[in-house]
Amino acid sequence: MARYILQRFVSMLVTLWLIVTVTFFLMHAVPGSPFDKEGKNMNPTVLENMNARYHLDQPLPRQYVSYLKSLLTFDFGPSISHYPDSVNSMIGRGFPVSLKLGIVAIAFSIVSGIAIGTVAALKQNSLIDYAAMLLAVLGIAVPNFVFATLLIKYLAVEWRLLPVATWGTWRHMVLPVLALAAGPVAIIARLTRANLIEVLTEEYIETAEAKGLPPWRVILKHALRNAVLPVVTLLGALVANILTGSFVIEKIFAIPGMGKYFVDSINNRDYSVIMGTTVFYSALLIFLMFLVDVAYGFIDPRIKLHRKEASA
Repeated sequence: MARYILQRFVSMLVTLWLIVTVTFFLMHAVPGSPFDKEGKNMNPTVLENMNARYHLDQPLPRQYVSYLKSLLTFDFGPSISHYPDSVNSMIGRGFPVSLKLGIVAIAFSIVSGIAIGTVAALKQNSLIDYAAMLLAVLGIAVPNFVFATLLIKYLAVEWRLLPVATWGTWRHMVLPVLALAAGPVAIIARLTRANLIEVLTEEYIETAEAKGLPPWRVILKHALRNAVLPVVTLLGALVANILTGSFVIEKIFAIPGMGKYFVDSINNRDYSVIMGTTVFYSALLIFLMFLVDVAYGFIDPRIKLHRKEASA
């Protein structure tokens, strides 16, 4: 197991390095610079000094090496468009908000998805089942920013049930959480339904029922426990979907999280913020998927068996 964890850890570092490298060179390949808007009315000497201040006058390979060195000390550099703010301080302010929103959305997705999938499986081929799967299809097909617009139009503007935007109380979280969780809820519900229907036909379920166990205990303790195991393998991808999807959602709902800084940095060509948020989120998501892989290695013995067969 130690060898498996080491392999996954090395793979995680290589993946992160590739993301940093590709993002860095693609970002600099885009025509223009962070000072295009102000540069037209800026004194050439001032413009030259600004480029020197952010090392943009250096050859690109040298900038790349310098950036890798700064990453080793967890220094993402100063923001160009929010000077004298640093990228680290912007992440320190915005990430807790995004994290809170993401945790609530993930928890809501897991609980709601498993509940809907369980009800649909127990009511297979009924009206409830068809309605649940129709909602699941819509949740997958409709992009979260479209769903967010519909939520704002009806629940906030027309019916005035919830605040339109900003951040503060739990009521401000409802609409963005629903918008973020729509897709993951649909995926978890469909997966839970399919697996639970298959598990309910297993012999050990029939044995448990024959022993006279209450139906709820058979479902919760025996059937559902095994049916939701594949959901663990999707947690890494679902977390990535929710956290990266929050960029646009945070901008739509005017939430002061990482999404606001990231979208603004693209509009302002703020290289430091673009790289900092990309690297930070990439490292976070890769680490979460690493934890999921390690956890599944303990849960599923077939991974250990595969490792032994490969080394034989």
